[in-house]
Amino acid sequence: QVRLVESGGGLVQAGGSLRLSCAASGGTFRSAPMGWFRQAPGKEREFVAANSWTGGTTYYADSVKGRFTISRDNVKRLVYLQMNSLKPEDTAVYYCAQGTSVSGDARSYNYWGQGTQVTVSS
Repeated sequence: QVRLVESGGGLVQAGGSLRLSCAASGGTFRSAPMGWFRQAPGKEREFVAANSWTGGTTYYADSVKGRFTISRDNVKRLVYLQMNSLKPEDTAVYYCAQGTSVSGDARSYNYWGQGTQVTVSS
């Protein structure tokens, strides 16, 4: 059974940076695409970023392109989301997920973490 645990969320001022981490246990992390999604209060969960198991293919939502970077360490079974130039509209609970393809569609992901809160103050 795959277990995903996010960390690194918190409160930051607009323009600041945070790095989220997602630790994976169980399953075949080394060969699985990984993604980050987020959900703001009163809104649906939305795609943020994804990468292939090699890390060589990445995919970003337009809203974060150029500001966020997804990366992974297959030896440590970690995936990261470096978030720079944060904006108040980035405030949300951030979830990592393990999937079957590098996709922005949540239906491509079959394991999810519990989420970590990111709050960006103006």
